[in-house]
Amino acid sequence: MNSTVIQLQTTQAPRQFSDVPPAVLTDATMLERKNKVLERMREERFDALVIYADKEHGGNFEYLTGFIPRFEEGLLVLDKSGHATAILGNENLKMAQHARLPVTLKHCPHFSLPNQPMDNEKPLSQLFNETGLSAMSKIGLVGWKMFTTTLADNAKFFDLPYFIVEAVKNSTHADLLNAAHLFIRGDKGARTVNNANEIAHYEYGANLASKCMLTALDAVEPGIRETELGALLAAEGQYQTVVAIAATGQRFEKANLYPSYKKVERGQPLSMTTGFKGGLSSRSGFVIADETELPENQKDYLDRVAKPYFGAVAAWLTHIHVGMAGGELYNLVENVLPKAQYGWHLNPGHLSADEEWMSSPVYPQSNETLKSGMILQIDIIPSVPGYTGVSAEESVALADAALQKNIAENYPELWARIEARRTYIRDVLKIALSDDVIPLSNGVGYLRPFMLAKDKALVVG
Repeated sequence: MNSTVIQLQTTQAPRQFSDVPPAVLTDATMLERKNKVLERMREERFDALVIYADKEHGGNFEYLTGFIPRFEEGLLVLDKSGHATAILGNENLKMAQHARLPVTLKHCPHFSLPNQPMDNEKPLSQLFNETGLSAMSKIGLVGWKMFTTTLADNAKFFDLPYFIVEAVKNSTHADLLNAAHLFIRGDKGARTVNNANEIAHYEYGANLASKCMLTALDAVEPGIRETELGALLAAEGQYQTVVAIAATGQRFEKANLYPSYKKVERGQPLSMTTGFKGGLSSRSGFVIADETELPENQKDYLDRVAKPYFGAVAAWLTHIHVGMAGGELYNLVENVLPKAQYGWHLNPGHLSADEEWMSSPVYPQSNETLKSGMILQIDIIPSVPGYTGVSAEESVALADAALQKNIAENYPELWARIEARRTYIRDVLKIALSDDVIPLSNGVGYLRPFMLAKDKALVVG
């Protein structure tokens, strides 16, 4: 999109939605999840999966059990028959009775915190033998990621702790393969496509993240501390899926990642990010009111960085659709925002769910197709030497007519929020939003490059 048709003008802010309750995943959804994984196991002839979890890497485990082991480690062994065994540490034994699928419980105190009691310990390899791994021929190890886009190359890379992989090897002669793709790969993963119940479940976090971000943007003033902004980026006691960012001026001083007591100063850059399950919101720009306050070496910041970036986001929202190849979306962004000129190098869009970045079907020459039910984050990160960055990351989902009808019928309040967001994007921001896009957050497409000009945002011509 030509940046000359993009204008910074007086614009009403997006509507915020408060008191939106979490949507609980139904028993039917949890059974559907299990059956999706079992079907993929049958397709690739896996006899069992050994699924790892800790607090940071629990998404695949949680997809089936409904919980993560928090400060401990845990395993779920899923047999092709559908039988599941949960191997848990001291302080998560009680969670087995609450799991969203029936499990046989086994205790592994090695999964507990350092120096806790190791009573009643059995070797982990013995626990695996008791689950039947010794009689199997093909077992999938599921950590949390794939290492390459080629499945054959990825097969022997394991990201589970060594002592677990060693115990599996000592318990069986089966062929061991990385099977994370059964959960997260765009063209194969059970987790990549969501039903209406799951869309409602994850919209809670996306709405919350954008509500926090819009509140924090309104609070930006010279003299406010990073920590005060950071407090606004947390809400409702929810677990944040990323380290919250409220960073002004020079970032990473003394390797610090967290909001500090540093005060925001007029004329400085400012970055803010927060995320919950289902969505992330991020903004970067200047703490100024108009173009005259830009640094002397960045007087063309709007035309050089902000407008082209906004144009790329607008093009992304306009052209993305169900059935599109990930490589086609990658090429679209490359055409409107060439990386050689704008310095981005990651995937311009990725899947999210319980974690902020699950995987991405958007990469060069990707034949993975974008499907109805996918939740995607608009994640284009320009890096132009000598210029402050810009960002307006938000979450959307793709939905065909059938899924949209299902959401409208079963979650009318959610559908009303989606319709209000669509109307704002199309009528106020003048972005020709694709009919396949359902915005899950309130700030989709909304960008204030000058954070003290709280009534001004970029719009399409």
